[in-house]
Amino acid sequence: MRLDKRLANELRPIFLGPGFAKHAHGSCFVKFGDTHVLCTATVEDKVPPFLRNTGAGWITAEYGMLPCSTHDRMEREAAKGKQSGRTQEIQRLIGRSLRAIVDLKSLGERQIRIDCDVLQADGGTRTASITGAYVALYQAVQRMISKKQISSLPFIDQVAAISCGISSQGILLDLNYHEDSSAEVDANFVLTASGKIIEVQACAEKQAFEVEQLMEMLSVAQKGAAELFELQKNALKL
Repeated sequence: MRLDKRLANELRPIFLGPGFAKHAHGSCFVKFGDTHVLCTATVEDKVPPFLRNTGAGWITAEYGMLPCSTHDRMEREAAKGKQSGRTQEIQRLIGRSLRAIVDLKSLGERQIRIDCDVLQADGGTRTASITGAYVALYQAVQRMISKKQISSLPFIDQVAAISCGISSQGILLDLNYHEDSSAEVDANFVLTASGKIIEVQACAEKQAFEVEQLMEMLSVAQKGAAELFELQKNALKL
C-alpha cells in the first residue's frame, strides 16, 4: 500500500474536463491527482516555413509551469529570457506524441498550437499534459470540421501517457512527486490505443535495471493507458 493508499498498479484520481477555456479552439483541464494542467489548442492558418506549399499541416506544443505550481515559487522563464532544457524537451515530446497519431496532410496548410500550462505539480506533468492535450486537440479538430476547414477527422490513433517506476515497493504506476523523487527507476510511456509505442523514457537513478523489469513496467503502463483512453472517450462523449 502506498502513502496515498493506492495499489501498486492503480492510477491517481483522474479528471479530464473538456471545454474549460472559453476562447480556445479546444481545451481540457486535466488532473492526475494533485497535478493539474490546463491544455488548450489553437488553429492557425499558417505553417512553419519548411512546410509552405507542401499541402501538409503541423502540430506544435508549448509547455510551462506557473510560478506557484511547486512548493517554492519558480521564476517565470520569460523573465529569465530563455527556456530551460527540461521545458524544451517536454514540449517537443508533447508535439511528437500528437503528430504521431494525426494524418498531417489532411489538415491542409494549417498549424495547431497546443499550450500546456502546469497550474499545480505533483509528478507526472508531462504525462498529464499529453493525455489532456489529446482531448484539446480533438475538440479543435471538431471545430475545424464544423467550419468546413476539413472534411473528416484526421486521427489515425489515440494517444495517452503514463509514468511507471521501480521502488522498494516494487513497480508502481503513475508516480506522484514523493514516489518519483525516491524511485530507483523512473519511466514515462507514450502509448496508442492500438497498442503501439510512441516513446519510452526510462532511466536508472541508482543501479541499472533488467530488460525484464522494463517489460513489466510496460505491461503496467499499458494497463494504466487503457484506463486513460476510456476516460478520454468519456470526456469527449465518443
